[in-house]
Amino acid sequence: MFNFFVHETDSGSKARTGSLSIRGREIETPIFMPVGTYAAVKTVSPGELKEIGAEIILSNAYHLFLRPGEKIIKKSGGIHGFTGWDRGFLTDSGGFQIFSLPSFRKVSREGIAFSSHIDGSKHFLTPEDVIGIEKNIGADIVMPLDICTEIPAAYEAAKEAVDITLEWAGRSKNEWERDCFPAVLFGIVQGNKYKDLREYCTKKIVDISFPGYAIGGLSVGEEKKTMYDIIDVVTDLLPDCKPRYLMGVGAPGDILEAVIRGVDMFDSVLPTRNARNGTVFIPGGRLILTNSKNREDTKPIQENCGCYTYRNFSIAYLRHLFKTREILGYRLASIHNLYYIIDFVARLRNAIKHSSVEAFRNEFYKGSV
Repeated sequence: MFNFFVHETDSGSKARTGSLSIRGREIETPIFMPVGTYAAVKTVSPGELKEIGAEIILSNAYHLFLRPGEKIIKKSGGIHGFTGWDRGFLTDSGGFQIFSLPSFRKVSREGIAFSSHIDGSKHFLTPEDVIGIEKNIGADIVMPLDICTEIPAAYEAAKEAVDITLEWAGRSKNEWERDCFPAVLFGIVQGNKYKDLREYCTKKIVDISFPGYAIGGLSVGEEKKTMYDIIDVVTDLLPDCKPRYLMGVGAPGDILEAVIRGVDMFDSVLPTRNARNGTVFIPGGRLILTNSKNREDTKPIQENCGCYTYRNFSIAYLRHLFKTREILGYRLASIHNLYYIIDFVARLRNAIKHSSVEAFRNEFYKGSV
């Protein structure tokens, strides 16, 4: 069901191209995954996502467990049948969401007790429970329950989180193997900002052995240098033959720097969240559509963009939609931002193939890409 192959590598960095084989589909890496937390990418239909070039969507097992419930999804033919999306699905465990509500949860070695943010109902989930939920949801790639600590956290707190994450990783893998679960389980590296904890966690996760590995707990407010240094530390220790996934990172510059450091997969709510706030990606930065200077700008968002929004609408019209709070504005901005990121990663992938990563990087920082 799942294979990963590395194809080309960049001579001047750790950047590489590869391919994931999932459910008979070949997906080229590096790859960006749009986020559909509740099994829907906000304002964008599955058909539009295909036109944009999306291959995998990320959804959240915690949210789907609470609403509509994984049993309804299973009854509907799994998440693919439930949503009408016949390409790849990855489900995060929801650990980050649970830990972002500290007043509603309590952690023990056995699992997490928490109150629903929807209705206050009480729940207790073990790592094994989460694997069972993800099995019912029916995604193609799944993440185990882990502990993400805020940056900065005290060293001892970060170390305890790593120890529990590793224990839960082993239990998750045992449950995954015991149940002959056909989805692919990735291990997650935690360790906060501490390089020695990241090294320790990476080595232990690799010893447990997973088909792929994720780097969690970054892009949560730390300095860019800290993030990039940690990515370097972790990818140096991960096996070359397995995919590497940097969780929750979606800014073009961060994707570029992470690919240069050997990362293959990304996800983020940033493109659609920015779009709903009237901000779109363009070469050299971002365009705030609602600025008054755009009132009479009849040009498209970005020259030579291939998205539906660029082909049909002006900046002035998009500004008008946001000023009148028309839902179409959110949709068109989201389509552009997702297209921009997916196309950006595709062009970066092409640069790796043609040994021109450094030139691509230079053009990006000049504002040309």
